[in-house]
Amino acid sequence: MKPLTILYNANLITLDENRPKATACAILGERLLDIGQEHELIETYRQIPFETEWIDLKGKTVLPGLADAHLHLQQFSLSLQKINCETATMEACLQRVAEQASKLPPGEWILGHGWNQNLWKEGFGDANMLDQFAPRHPVYLTAKSLHAAWVNSFALERAGINAQTPDPPGGIIQRQADGMPSGVLFENAMQLVASVIPQPSKTQIKQAILEAQNALLQLGITCIHDFDGKECFVALQELHQEGQLRLRVIKNIPADLMEEALNLGLHSGFGDDQLRLGSLKFFADGALGPRTAAMFDPYLGEPENRGALLLDSETLTELGSRAIQNGWPLAVHAIGDRANHEVLDALQNLRRLEPETLRGKTSGLRHRIEHVQLLHPQDLDRLAKLRIIASMQPFHATSDMEMSERYWGRARSRYAYAWRTQLDQGTVLAFGSDAPVEFPNPFWGLHAAVTRQRADSSPCEEGWIPEEKISLDEALRAYTTGAAFAAKMEDRLGKLVPSHYADLIVLDQDPYTVAAHELKDLKPLATMIGGRWVWVDKRQSL
Repeated sequence: MKPLTILYNANLITLDENRPKATACAILGERLLDIGQEHELIETYRQIPFETEWIDLKGKTVLPGLADAHLHLQQFSLSLQKINCETATMEACLQRVAEQASKLPPGEWILGHGWNQNLWKEGFGDANMLDQFAPRHPVYLTAKSLHAAWVNSFALERAGINAQTPDPPGGIIQRQADGMPSGVLFENAMQLVASVIPQPSKTQIKQAILEAQNALLQLGITCIHDFDGKECFVALQELHQEGQLRLRVIKNIPADLMEEALNLGLHSGFGDDQLRLGSLKFFADGALGPRTAAMFDPYLGEPENRGALLLDSETLTELGSRAIQNGWPLAVHAIGDRANHEVLDALQNLRRLEPETLRGKTSGLRHRIEHVQLLHPQDLDRLAKLRIIASMQPFHATSDMEMSERYWGRARSRYAYAWRTQLDQGTVLAFGSDAPVEFPNPFWGLHAAVTRQRADSSPCEEGWIPEEKISLDEALRAYTTGAAFAAKMEDRLGKLVPSHYADLIVLDQDPYTVAAHELKDLKPLATMIGGRWVWVDKRQSL
């Protein structure tokens, strides 16, 4: 007989339109059996003739487990072991490099992540600066955007990069006046150095993922949509086989593995409800920070720079047709208004092809655009019309607001991170963090979505472009039901209703009753996945 657990004396926020609140629930094995009022469930289940665990939550709030709909699990896991380069000044970052150099034998790589040249008065660094603080170690520091890297001369030498090295396709080697590499690499040029860095072993990746998994569970995250590569997928499969994978993982496959996946006959949805395949991930452009997001009009102050369009609509249509013929939806990274326009054109073409290609097998694949950071006004209604999911990261808005206005201008930024506009059009939102670009605390994301403010309440009381704020309920659904829909698992995830998985979190405060500025401070007390407590605050007794 499966174990029966009753949670009672609770404030259950179900996200079910038919029964939005309850005070008790019954859990049988992995799934919710019943939801209702405490006195009803007590009367019903006191009569059950086998042992039942009764847990008094003493009035605490219960929410469905939260999802992170866009996260790079391996990169996030390994970033927890790197130098934190997200500093207010370049000098502070360089000092951290020097500290790491003092701990490592000469010749070993120094790795870091998180710098943002837009916060530093010097702007971008160069190789010579790093040389002064780590002359005997190769240094590789990735930008917060993950679309640029800062390296020293030792690292350039290890990679064989010099004045004669051409820019790789889709990448830029920033150069000094004499043509020598400056030490900053953009987009695919990052791989010139990354490819010579000793890669972590499978065992190291697995251990890093386990440590990151614990951190995510403590944040109330029960499901992630991962966008890392093959090594991550291998590690996840082994952790699952070993019974160590607690999170639910939707594993999206990089586009460069598409032919390999198709040749193997893999389809979206293959796997189980713990680890399953999701979408094929493509890149249409770069990012805002390094000004490589593809734009219709130039960046302010850079009349020749419209970013880097990595895939136009014709190419993406061709690649996408191969994908949909084999049952794969697309997840396409698009930041700039030009990139989003090209992607929407391609997805419109694919929607026209789907009826014949899919032969009635489905009502349409669940394509998604990752980030959707800036849309041209003429494209605002197209995601909804084409039934495209907007996979967005609310914390990006508050992180990027100064960059958006500096490089795109106030007028263009009106429809940047436009959650309200997309919801009003009828678009499904799925929220995430893009970790390690941002820290994956979903309550920081909820705060950003509701207030469009930073933790210090900047830029103003109304928030940045307040017209795009959304309600707490709408934001919470983007972290639950929206993410479940994007995973094609809305029949078993995202709500607290009978037959859904018992994936839930316990909070000591009700997010619907706290002030909006307090949302960022909420912390889970316990996390349950599939009827099993996978993390409990040591101060709690459950």
